[in-house]
Amino acid sequence: MAESTAPSHLGVGIVGGGFMATVHSRAARAARAQLTGIVSSRPERAATAAAELGIARAYDTFDDMLADDGIHVVHITTPNALHAEQALAALEAGKHVVCEKPLATTVADAQRLADAAASADLTATVPFVYRFHPLVREARARFAAGEAGRLLTISGTYLQDWLLDADDDNWRVDGAAGGRSRAFADIGSHLVDLIEFVTGDRVSSVAATKRTFFDARAEHSAITTEDAVAVAVQTASSAIGTLLVSQAAPGRKNRLQMELAGSVESIVFDQEQPETLWVGRRKGSLLIPRDADQLAPDAARLVMTPAGHPQGYQDAFNAFVADTYAAIAGAEPDGLPRFADGLRAAVVMDAVIDSAESGGWVDIAS
Repeated sequence: MAESTAPSHLGVGIVGGGFMATVHSRAARAARAQLTGIVSSRPERAATAAAELGIARAYDTFDDMLADDGIHVVHITTPNALHAEQALAALEAGKHVVCEKPLATTVADAQRLADAAASADLTATVPFVYRFHPLVREARARFAAGEAGRLLTISGTYLQDWLLDADDDNWRVDGAAGGRSRAFADIGSHLVDLIEFVTGDRVSSVAATKRTFFDARAEHSAITTEDAVAVAVQTASSAIGTLLVSQAAPGRKNRLQMELAGSVESIVFDQEQPETLWVGRRKGSLLIPRDADQLAPDAARLVMTPAGHPQGYQDAFNAFVADTYAAIAGAEPDGLPRFADGLRAAVVMDAVIDSAESGGWVDIAS
């Protein structure tokens, strides 16, 4: 374990004043950090967010935040196109960074950030927070121990309905703000990260097709980013599978589900039902509860409430931020998603969109 260089009281700065800023602030508070300051698109917006979230100070500019020695870690929750510039500036200012995904809108920018974080010897993480559901860690432990056997097939979906109608709109539909991919970069990246994290296997090639159901919405026209994408995948170990990602699936609010068939067991995790893990066998299938007494050690450590008392998304986010802050203090938490993982997501996203546009299989660089 590295010697700690973190201050005894970690000062947190948040960039952005929307929904994700609220989630990050709750997690920082749960980890007993100091919510030192916030900056947003306009000074008055920052002042409003500071009052709403109980943050000590609103900065007029991002540079003002970076100049404050009381800020030790910067949480970036702004639109995607701003991530690379802001994260790089924070690293160059000597700040640790938590940057929302996608880490960057291009592979080149994601590579620059991963290299900068490594050379600066700073903690820089990306919120692939579904890794922090206890039963995801239980699934990972079963694959790592060989209990599931050799990975054979993958079936994964990530379905939402918040952009179902033409009147539904958001800055993410605009390629200039969100990047060349929307649905896959936004939520498909979580699905691939989770599959690779649990199985220890990597997607090696993809064949994709995508659809934009509405080329015009309430405030945007000439939309090119996708509402849905379907992907056939092959992995480095020769497993095969399918992924379906959509932000226009009626009734599905945040349905991330993966079914991983090994040669001995199938394992199913559903993020909308995170209290149980289904383990399928030819004989004697199991339904494992989120009960620390029944889980592998790395899963049990993430159990925050007794079995039967539901634990969900904010708890997973809190655990991710707590592990990030532990890493800043010199610990080495297992499974912490860092900028290298954000780079990996950018590489996979590029391959998926390249495949959808070319109509053929695309190999993914390791």
